[in-house]
Amino acid sequence: MDKQTLLNFALDAVWQAGRITLGYFQTAVSVEKKADDTPLTIADRQAEQHLREMIQTRFPDHSIKGEEFDNKLTDSNYTWIIDPIDGTKSFVCGVPLYANLLALMEGDKAIIGIMNFPALNETIYAVDGGGCFWNGRKATVSNTKNLKDAVVLTSGLHYFKEKQAAWDRIMKATYYQRTWGDAYGYALVATGRADIMADPAMALWDIAPLKVIMEEAGGTLTDWQGVPTIYNEESIATNKLLLDPLLNIIQEA
Repeated sequence: MDKQTLLNFALDAVWQAGRITLGYFQTAVSVEKKADDTPLTIADRQAEQHLREMIQTRFPDHSIKGEEFDNKLTDSNYTWIIDPIDGTKSFVCGVPLYANLLALMEGDKAIIGIMNFPALNETIYAVDGGGCFWNGRKATVSNTKNLKDAVVLTSGLHYFKEKQAAWDRIMKATYYQRTWGDAYGYALVATGRADIMADPAMALWDIAPLKVIMEEAGGTLTDWQGVPTIYNEESIATNKLLLDPLLNIIQEA
């Protein structure tokens, strides 16, 4: 099946999942705590279940991996990776920066990546070799060349731990820093509204759509050693121009 057909399906599926989450947004939805102390709501479960049912109906031979339910593994070379709500803490606080994430992998490579922000009415998506788009218009990273002018984002300061020294150096070297994080930070970099997004702790469903999105927007998605990958549980997104000077700071730390 051609990539455009796959993309059209994926965009519709993510939009529907987003509508499900909006039904619970800012409603004082009840919150459970998972084993890792992260929050879980009925919106997470229903959105992922809906995506799984749509994929299973349309592509019954495809594998599915998601955050909230067991993996469905097949012999197919295609795997859908689902994060029904990225930024559940923002979601339960009524903050509109949460996202529905979906990636389609062909082998080990993401060929489609989508970040949908239903409460903001923003969708950023990319197809391998087909560009990155923000609500249908072409998305590109910034042209900031110097770290001293760079806007740097992260999801939460308490995540850094052993990378604290590197983060301290990044803060000193850059213009200003904000915790407009989780998927929205990557969306801001992909659309040229920020320059760097750094996370020291990520899961596969958090990161799966990001590499194809960042690269198709003209940027980079790497681990903290500069390796382009979604399989190391950390990530840095840049506008490409800032990657080498940022890595130099990290290595010095």
